[in-house]
Amino acid sequence: MTRTTATHQDLDWLLDGLVDSVAETQNAVLLSDDGLVVSHSRTIDRADAERLAAICTGQQSLARGVGQLFNGGGVHQVIVELNDLWLFIIAAAQGTHLAVIASQEVDAEIMSLAMHNLVQQVGQKLTTPARGEFDAFGTGDGQRA
Repeated sequence: MTRTTATHQDLDWLLDGLVDSVAETQNAVLLSDDGLVVSHSRTIDRADAERLAAICTGQQSLARGVGQLFNGGGVHQVIVELNDLWLFIIAAAQGTHLAVIASQEVDAEIMSLAMHNLVQQVGQKLTTPARGEFDAFGTGDGQRA
């Protein structure tokens, strides 16, 4: 798959390594809290990575809602089991999440461990800064003209 300038290419190779190192792994995407693709493995094209990021943001939001409603605390991991696939989503660093698609044959424990190890090893690089105030009018003071 071709890369676009919108992906963080310093991280793409790390996601490729995760896909290559855990048997039955298909795709990996690093996404921001607001559902934007930060980086993706070579095994998924940009359009599908963007759709997956949007889906994962929704899943994270639902999990946060459960935590808030039942005083469960923050979300560490979301796992969705489908007939033929697994979807794993973990908090990667402040403002980011790591999502992985794998076949049903993947060893879920090994996948979870590999994802957490990747996050531990390169956590600082995975951080997405919070968005600041948008100054649409270019006033520099956050005030509307």
